Amino acid sequence: MNLQEEIIKEMGVQATIDPVEENRRTIDFMKEYLKGYAFLKTLVLGVSGGQDSTLLGKLAQLAVEELRSETGDESYQFIALRLPYGVQKDEADAQAVLEWIQPDQVYTVNIKAAVDSLVEELEGNGLIISDFNKGNIKARQRMIVHYAIAGDYQGVVLGSDHAAESVTGFYTKFGDGASDIVPLYRLNKRQGAAMLKALGAPAYFYEKIPTADLQDGQPELADEVELGVSYEDIDDYLEGKEVSAQAQERIEQLYRNSRHKRALPINVFTNFWKD
Repeated sequence: MNLQEEIIKEMGVQATIDPVEENRRTIDFMKEYLKGYAFLKTLVLGVSGGQDSTLLGKLAQLAVEELRSETGDESYQFIALRLPYGVQKDEADAQAVLEWIQPDQVYTVNIKAAVDSLVEELEGNGLIISDFNKGNIKARQRMIVHYAIAGDYQGVVLGSDHAAESVTGFYTKFGDGASDIVPLYRLNKRQGAAMLKALGAPAYFYEKIPTADLQDGQPELADEVELGVSYEDIDDYLEGKEVSAQAQERIEQLYRNSRHKRALPINVFTNFWKD
């Protein structure tokens, strides 16, 4: 088994999917998880306006609606979070997504004051916080809000990470990479887009250029520019297709460099050098 085959196996990506079946599978997964814990009634997710949280948010809302109908328990709910840092440049997109999802509840918590206060305290101790580091602080502050609200509602924090992000480590460790369940893990970027299309989502929800929007100096920096490889190449690679030598080298470099992000905290008995 070569490295590409090993990565595909680890990520669980299928070469082809039926988008309707995968939507159903994702909804059922969230329903079964909630039903497995009598005290858990709420799904919580930050909705940014990007493709991934749009897809998962819609499926989460459908999951709790089905649970209410099937069990008669009206306490099941989905809470969508808006967690801007100041004013988000594509806020209109996020609001359009919320209008389409129709979540049971929406909380808006502006993280700017908390992030800026922490950065000021750190710099007051002689540290120099780079724009990149500050971006990670933003992501981790957002996850603090997720768990604060989930804790108040006996909730489950959803993670919208998927295989194209996981293989490259394109997420913040203990930030957007922290969650209770990751229902989209097995999917690449184009498969998520196909699932949104199958749900009848407006095309611009999945055709817009993906951006993490974490750096103050480059708020609209495209993911593909930051990664140094296109999602098309990443998706092809994860589907077992041949990509250029340059793309393959970059994907496998990112995979190796980000192994620590996909592991649980390391202990003395862990063979962490195993490839």
